[in-house]
Amino acid sequence: MEEIKVTKEERLDKYLTTQLSESRATINKMIENGFVLVNNKEAKPSKKLKTSDIITIKEGYKSEENLTATFMPLNIVFENDNVILINKPANLTVHPGSGNKNNTLVNGLLYYTNNLSDLSGEERPGIVHRIDKDTTGLILVAKNNKAHRILADDFKNKKVKREYIALLDGVFPHNKATIDAPIGRDEQNRKQMTVTKDNSKPAVTHLEVLKRYKEHTLVKLVLETGRTHQIRVHMKYIGFPVHNDPVYNKKNSTSFGQFLHSASITFKEPITHETLHFDCPLPQEFQDFLNKLES
Repeated sequence: MEEIKVTKEERLDKYLTTQLSESRATINKMIENGFVLVNNKEAKPSKKLKTSDIITIKEGYKSEENLTATFMPLNIVFENDNVILINKPANLTVHPGSGNKNNTLVNGLLYYTNNLSDLSGEERPGIVHRIDKDTTGLILVAKNNKAHRILADDFKNKKVKREYIALLDGVFPHNKATIDAPIGRDEQNRKQMTVTKDNSKPAVTHLEVLKRYKEHTLVKLVLETGRTHQIRVHMKYIGFPVHNDPVYNKKNSTSFGQFLHSASITFKEPITHETLHFDCPLPQEFQDFLNKLES
């Protein structure tokens, strides 16, 4: 049992983040499960402390398994006190999940810095949005909770502009198209998404052809909505699946995964409000394949 004398008047959960080596999410769980007492009484995380208060931390709480900080080369495109913009390679999952606790972008971020927001929970520090494991390119990370809240609102209100580059199998006949088709869980395969009217959400993707090849089409894609696997599902739906997609394309695929790249992002820096724009070149394997098509 540990006792802490309060020296600053602020919320209980916030104060304990400065006193304990646990995340705010874990601290909230400790409070809610009765392992934290204020003047020998259980309290809510939002309780306003006084400098005369005594906090007691009871023994026996087992926090969730701590994530491992793992060294990995991070391709950092931009960083300041509030955000990190990373060029994510293929075959890198964004955050830990079932069966993968130690080899994700989050593990690399934890090795790189102690400054990450915790609004998305213990297993997703800093993560405001995500891209698929085999999708390459730009992903934005928040270094503090204030920046995270603002960026999350900007994503929700469509103030963050992102463009993707994809190579499709087949020669798409139109120069531009808008795919407006709702996406939901595939009832036949729960690990996949599909265009369906059942238990679905609206999904809109804008497509523009950049170049046509003999059997492929290079396109630029802009999302109006952010559904799971949206681009991959919509491209399969219109009959021009993303090249090398191991899930939504019936052709054999290599370990590189789908030729889908988060190529550019425009957003307002959450604290300074400066408008920032970044472009990200195609990964080498993607570009090498295009070079083969050219020849």
